[in-house]
Amino acid sequence: MRDKKRRLIHALLTAALVIPCLFFSIPCTVMVTVTSAVFFVFYELLFAQRRSKVMKLCDNIDRILRSDDLISFDEYKEGELSVLSAEIHKMTIRLREQNAELKNEKQFAKEALEDISHQLRTPLTSVMMILGLMRSSDLTDTERVEYLRDLYELLARMKWLIETMLSLSRIDADAVKFAKDAVSCRELIEKSVEMVSVMAELKGVEIRTKINEDPEFIGDMHYTSEAIVNLLKNAIEHTPEGGTVTVTANGSNISSNITIADTGEGIPEKELPHIFERFYRSSEYTKNGFGIGLAFAKKVISAQDGSLKAANHKPHGAMFDIHFYKTTI
Repeated sequence: MRDKKRRLIHALLTAALVIPCLFFSIPCTVMVTVTSAVFFVFYELLFAQRRSKVMKLCDNIDRILRSDDLISFDEYKEGELSVLSAEIHKMTIRLREQNAELKNEKQFAKEALEDISHQLRTPLTSVMMILGLMRSSDLTDTERVEYLRDLYELLARMKWLIETMLSLSRIDADAVKFAKDAVSCRELIEKSVEMVSVMAELKGVEIRTKINEDPEFIGDMHYTSEAIVNLLKNAIEHTPEGGTVTVTANGSNISSNITIADTGEGIPEKELPHIFERFYRSSEYTKNGFGIGLAFAKKVISAQDGSLKAANHKPHGAMFDIHFYKTTI
């Protein structure tokens, strides 16, 4: 419709010029007619070329929407479509990046669900077996108490896994608003140690604390305590009976520092770069865990402008260094 309208306007303009020329000179009339025809042909060719480029650009956009990653916009670097093609090219890059992120997130979610299912299946199987054994009428009171204790430990471990995963998901979704309170390192350590004291006693591990004065930092007592508890549990699990876990705290003009060190077997050097990765489990250091306790601790501390690093110390054992900076670096 637009083409017909444009051609009609061109014909009317040509007629408006040719008719007056007929009264003055035939050569003038011919010249105007030829000039108009040449202009018309040139304009049509130019318009056809432009329309061809636009249609090709539309086809490329359609291919992009169908996930074709081999589209190039180099041929549009010059001309009136260059600005439009540049913006489409930027949009394409963003779409590809977002698509890659979505694929990674989908793969991660799939692997995470598989891992959680696997982790829950084992204790659930044990719970069902214990419940089956407890139905026996031949059980002694001592055996029944032992089974109940095993049930409690299994259910507590499952509860911890689910709650930690929910907390991690909320932090990832920015649904957690961390408090900005003045947190005493002494109070934080005492509260965290109290929560793992029974576990340490049953394992035969001594927890020592060395707090220099009372350093403070701005943060969230509740979530930070959960992070410290996870680090303490990890240290206790990897410390043999009769060993010690030492928690030290000190402050400086730059940061408030907490260190948790154990006398266990230490972390294999090849594991150190991956120790805080979610669901990372090796055949050695993390074989007895779910692989999310350390990831949770790292996430919570980092979200409060802090840092958490793992290392080995002499003569043996693992060490976790926490720094809460007084100024953002």
